[in-house]
Amino acid sequence: MNYNLPSHLSELPIYKKALDIIMLSRSISTYINHDLSYLKPDGSEDNDIYFSGDIVQQSVNLAPEIISAERESTPEKRRKHVERLDRLVNLLHRTCKRLEKANSNGRDYLPLLKGELKTFRKLQRTWMMTL
Repeated sequence: MNYNLPSHLSELPIYKKALDIIMLSRSISTYINHDLSYLKPDGSEDNDIYFSGDIVQQSVNLAPEIISAERESTPEKRRKHVERLDRLVNLLHRTCKRLEKANSNGRDYLPLLKGELKTFRKLQRTWMMTL
């Protein structure tokens, strides 16, 4: 990720939390992938393995949306980025719920990610008032 970051962005709590969520989701995904990468006795793969990649993909998109919203000059364009951010957080939460049903020890770490998402949402509300 190489962005021309606004100077104040690295100090924003929401941006820092987005980076924390990225690192946590990558760690959880790696752990879950290890457990789910084996084939079932009938030769099929576990469908939950795809959800583990989804949490990484969705979390990686959080920071760019924050950057984009901060860069925009018009309120309408900012609102679109904030809406995308909302959708990403909702998708991440839904994906966590799906992974909690997976046959993996990694699912024990999903409440940590859900807690981070809850904190992110609180920070997001405060941040949106400053836009």
